[in-house]
Amino acid sequence: MQRPRFHLAMPVHDLAAARSFYGGLLGCAEGRSSDTWVDFDLHGHQFVAHLDTAHEPSRRSNPVDGDDVPVPHFGVILDPVAWRSLADRLVAAGTTFVIEPHTRFAGEIGEQSTMFLLDPSGNALEFKAFADDSQVFAR
Repeated sequence: MQRPRFHLAMPVHDLAAARSFYGGLLGCAEGRSSDTWVDFDLHGHQFVAHLDTAHEPSRRSNPVDGDDVPVPHFGVILDPVAWRSLADRLVAAGTTFVIEPHTRFAGEIGEQSTMFLLDPSGNALEFKAFADDSQVFAR
């Protein structure tokens, strides 16, 4: 059975900047759009950038395994090969990370590769990968 896909709508300050970031840097195919929103294929999920020039993103964080993780954030769990490819592409592009690509919970249940970055509107994104997919919800 195919897993359900999520639909996430987020505010952005500038649709052209969103297209450059999500379409260009992250490689998300563009779907439908209007003057106030753009659909992107974010690894098989529907991410919609909605124009909201007044939105102010949160600047809060929570400590997780020695990092200050931005809250709120959204992201995608990738397979390890896709995660490494994206991390390499982002590093090569000179991306400024909130949290650099690294391994979290090393040697523990839930060990994962992770990285955090901000889109041009300040929305925090996390991309992560588990070497053992069965540990996504492990306790």
